[in-house]
Amino acid sequence: MCGRYSLFASREDLVDAVGADPEREIEPRYNMAPGEELPVVRDAVSDRIEFLQWGLVPPWADDESVGNDLINARAETVAEKPSFRDALRQTHADAGGPHAGRCLVPADGFYEWVDEGDGKQPYRVAFEDDRPFAMAGLWATWETEVEQVGLDAFGDGGGATTERRRLDTFAVVTTEPNDLVADLHHRMAVILGPDERQAWLDADPADAVGLLDPYPADEMRAYPVSTAVNDPSNDASALAEPLD
Repeated sequence: MCGRYSLFASREDLVDAVGADPEREIEPRYNMAPGEELPVVRDAVSDRIEFLQWGLVPPWADDESVGNDLINARAETVAEKPSFRDALRQTHADAGGPHAGRCLVPADGFYEWVDEGDGKQPYRVAFEDDRPFAMAGLWATWETEVEQVGLDAFGDGGGATTERRRLDTFAVVTTEPNDLVADLHHRMAVILGPDERQAWLDADPADAVGLLDPYPADEMRAYPVSTAVNDPSNDASALAEPLD
């Protein structure tokens, strides 16, 4: 799975990696976690890096808490699973329909945990030069009605109103591991090559699924890092540094 990742690349390198400009400044992050608003490039607005909440909530969900269990989408079943198939099919293009589609999730490394007998040791997986890359993702917009109580609600005239609350969310697509990650975990995030990023955003669903294979291991490295990364409230550059 992919449950934590980093993104501390320069703005120039990030823009080059995903072909989009951030809508606001992106602070260096070393321990990005589910439930947070994180940078994403959606197919519907592919020239801009937006901020969506990690943990996909399908448009038809009764409650936003389902996103807690939908941080990843398996490449092998993404076309069939009700939670993800609308996003793969890019139903945001259907007038009046639910809003869901594909996205790029920029990162420059992700973490996996290995049981070493006396506890789990976290490892960071990244390119040898720490360059940023795009993970394949799916996004969805969930809306619900929220009752707003005004001050005059306490008088004789009532005053409660109903408003629509919108939540934009995403999940990272995972696949079988390459030879490097296989020593750490049985799944890995789908890393898209430079010539695959736009295709993932634009291709027909069947062709898009064909892009969801493991990235070759020969350009990548994995190394142990501090167990401080276990706590998502920790977010400092030392988390991405190799243990001595």
